[in-house]
Amino acid sequence: MGFYNVQKGDAPYMKFLADQYVLSDNMHQSVMGGTGANHIMFGFGDAIWYSDGKGTPTVPPANQIENPNPQAGTNNYYDQDGYSGGSYSDCADISQPGVAPIVNYLQSLPRSIEPRCQKDHYYLLNNYGPGFNADGSLSTGTFVIPPSSVRHIGDELMEKNISFAYYGGHWDRAVAGGPNAYCTICNPFQYATDIMSDATLRTTHIKDTTQLHKDIHSGDLPAISIVKPDGIVDGHPASSKLDLFEGFTKKIVEELQDNRDLWKDTAIIVTFDEGGGYYDSGYTQPVDFFGDGTRIPLLVISPYSKGGKIVHTYYDHVSVLKFIEKNWFLKPLTKRSRDNFPNPIASFKNPYVPLNSPALGDLMDMFDFGRCDLSFVHFR
Repeated sequence: MGFYNVQKGDAPYMKFLADQYVLSDNMHQSVMGGTGANHIMFGFGDAIWYSDGKGTPTVPPANQIENPNPQAGTNNYYDQDGYSGGSYSDCADISQPGVAPIVNYLQSLPRSIEPRCQKDHYYLLNNYGPGFNADGSLSTGTFVIPPSSVRHIGDELMEKNISFAYYGGHWDRAVAGGPNAYCTICNPFQYATDIMSDATLRTTHIKDTTQLHKDIHSGDLPAISIVKPDGIVDGHPASSKLDLFEGFTKKIVEELQDNRDLWKDTAIIVTFDEGGGYYDSGYTQPVDFFGDGTRIPLLVISPYSKGGKIVHTYYDHVSVLKFIEKNWFLKPLTKRSRDNFPNPIASFKNPYVPLNSPALGDLMDMFDFGRCDLSFVHFR
């Protein structure tokens, strides 16, 4: 835990970016849960569920089913909190532990919110590892969810022949099985059967951050690059420091700006996966059973995002998916994914609270295209 006062000199590079480019003060983590659950929502626009590993939903082991009812004689210790703080809920069944209070709350709101839970699906609520190891073999670990068949953003991009890659810090070390600080739960594609079970797709679309720098210098970046630092430099308070993450970010920004051909049509979106337990007083929009969560930072750095502007439109991680789909004229991933939500309509009295909830912005408010025809301004 900690406190950062940017007016007193903390987080100086983030402050510099906010002053020079565009900041959102209404970006949110997608799930009221941890790192893994939020990366999954970013990649799939949805929560994923326990299965037989072949696409059929099934019931997880009893000791992995969430039961947040307090144990007698404890300070609200859950009756059952999974193996490692993450576990499953059949949230379509109101008789399941912990489900009724959330569903009743959502349905009691002035605009009733659909929990968006399918019958007999046990959804992952927090952090479990993916069903695949980095080398494509099946994981035999205890804290893993079976391989997922849920449609993800990579599927949509592959269908339209739009290039993309996930660059993960220490990925190559993880593939080789050596010591590493690679974040296993941060790569949404590592949960996906179609990517991880195909060696060609796996090597094409998942790379090390060392390759990112080479691709920037060569000008050979894919249309969409998703970048995750290793655990040493990711700024996580348990294992890193924020100034290390700032340095990681600064190197990428400056390398891209030095390559003028890339910079002229590149948008860099910088955000955090979740709030890390920090208290935040900002409004949180109920959108379904899983979230939203508290506010997190969001910066956009591009030739069309300048001037120290602050945007109040309501966003979460799925807003990045909506931006990708808007920019490349794509449809939502599935009929139920959150990228189907409309853009927010805000009142003049309170721009932070959508009148048409549940609603998520597509990040287009973070850009000023002037008189440019948007159809000719496509970002990498």
